[in-house]
Amino acid sequence: MTRVIVVIGPTSVGKTKMGVELAKAMNGEVISGDSMQIYKGMDIGTAKVTEQEMSGIVHHCINILEPTDEYSVKDFQDAVRFQIDDITRRGKLPIIVGGTGLYIKAALYDYEFSETKDNHEIFRDKYKDYDNEQLYQHLINIDEKSALELHPHNRQRVLRAIEIFEETGQKKSDIEALQQHVCLYDAYFVGLTIERELLYNRINQRVDAMKEQGLEKEVTDLYYQGLERSNQSMKAIGYKEWFDYFEGIIDKETVYENIKKHSRQYAKRQYTWFKNQFDVHWYNVQIDNFEKTVHDVLKDICV
Repeated sequence: MTRVIVVIGPTSVGKTKMGVELAKAMNGEVISGDSMQIYKGMDIGTAKVTEQEMSGIVHHCINILEPTDEYSVKDFQDAVRFQIDDITRRGKLPIIVGGTGLYIKAALYDYEFSETKDNHEIFRDKYKDYDNEQLYQHLINIDEKSALELHPHNRQRVLRAIEIFEETGQKKSDIEALQQHVCLYDAYFVGLTIERELLYNRINQRVDAMKEQGLEKEVTDLYYQGLERSNQSMKAIGYKEWFDYFEGIIDKETVYENIKKHSRQYAKRQYTWFKNQFDVHWYNVQIDNFEKTVHDVLKDICV
């Protein structure tokens, strides 16, 4: 099986740096496992790796789409699998680095996606007069198992499950039941973790740094380019919080506090996802001695 190293963990824990250090030591190239760093012009809010941080290591799946473009999990799966094959064929080691758990699992495991037409707008319009409860009840009627796995107010995912059924005649739950959730690669999952309070402090500091680096201008430029709440790119933490400010609902300081709060909540969800979905080898990051953490990871990987 093709060997792949996967560096995962919550936001602000040091994944980018770990990926670069492992690539240096193991003749590797990095594939971004972040669902938002694919977009051009969204650098500060996504904490996108900089040229300096790359340290000469090739990075893939970054800056490949315009913020107006849509990008599905299937698109990500195809892109990552192509890069894994290409990197391996050139005698290098693929190293996936990121925190978007569902995307990473779809790329590495036997996930198959039903082939449906790109009719998302049509379905949104078709059910525009349904409130969330009515839409959820409709899903219960056609695919109760999928409905039970979704929150009634997660309108996008509820609508997607309905779309799959109406386009393919198959229940989303039946399609997923046929998948064995088997990893298709010889993958070693490096999980990075630090004490929760320290992590939250680092998240807060990162958002403060984004403010100093010009996050407001970055988002404002995107807003005046015509980007709206409904654009997939604008649903990212660090961007979605600004629309209430642009509409005069909240002040600027509240925007930054909301970004911090949402980032901390996301970090907690990331831990839960990774622990439940992957066979992770966890490493406590030593902030003041990161080289020691890298050494510990390499010692285990190279056994």
